[in-house]
Amino acid sequence: MAHYAKVVNGIVEKVIVAEAEFFDTFVDDSPGEWVQTSYNTVGNEHKLGGTPLRKNYAGPGDHYDGTGFYQPQPFDSWKLNSTTYIWEAPIAYPSDGKTYKWDENAYKTDNTTGWVEVSLP
Repeated sequence: MAHYAKVVNGIVEKVIVAEAEFFDTFVDDSPGEWVQTSYNTVGNEHKLGGTPLRKNYAGPGDHYDGTGFYQPQPFDSWKLNSTTYIWEAPIAYPSDGKTYKWDENAYKTDNTTGWVEVSLP
């Protein structure tokens, strides 16, 4: 069994599990195309050591550009990594072991601050 994403105008509408032969007889007159995706592919790496398929596993609402799947842009300042197809913040996540969230307004204010520490209960 494999996973297939229904892509319409570059956006994933749904993902199904099916045998490849299913598409030999399946009639789908709706717009879009079915594109195979692999739940073992993340960041253009196959978690089990195999060959990655289309950069990332597709999910509803994700984008597909003919090469790979990627999630919607989370913030205006983030850039899509052309190798992994994962969005990256303009400032690296702090490595001090604390928990942070991105604050786009803080980044837009001075371009040096973006990660804001989160207080956990």
